[in-house]
Amino acid sequence: MKLLILNGPNLNLLGKREPETYGNTSFSDYFKSLEEKYSNIELSFFQSNIEGEIIDKLHEVGFSYDGIILNAGAYTHTSIGIGDAVKGIETPTIEVHISNVYNREEYRHYSYISKNAAGIIVGFGLKGYDLAIQSFL
Repeated sequence: MKLLILNGPNLNLLGKREPETYGNTSFSDYFKSLEEKYSNIELSFFQSNIEGEIIDKLHEVGFSYDGIILNAGAYTHTSIGIGDAVKGIETPTIEVHISNVYNREEYRHYSYISKNAAGIIVGFGLKGYDLAIQSFL
């Protein structure tokens, strides 16, 4: 099984950025723990702060991987292009958000991705990625 975790803008700052919201663990440290836990799965990880790079990565793996776990960060609420890319690929995509976006600013309550996602996981911290992996098993 091949799964991609795809993170969007500012998620490279996990562990440093707003630890009260996002925790104090870097994503690279967390990803290592996922690789150990799911050693039978081919896990890969990509992060970009650039919308077009996220779309390109969806196109690249969206017909060959078994699943995509997508945290598009703020692009969730602004990018019709990422939403269209998820719609246009065959690989099922789980939308993940570390924080509960519905407990935050009103503009975070709408997602251009959700309509085309196989599922949505919000508000469980980094454990949301683990839950998304389990959903593919």
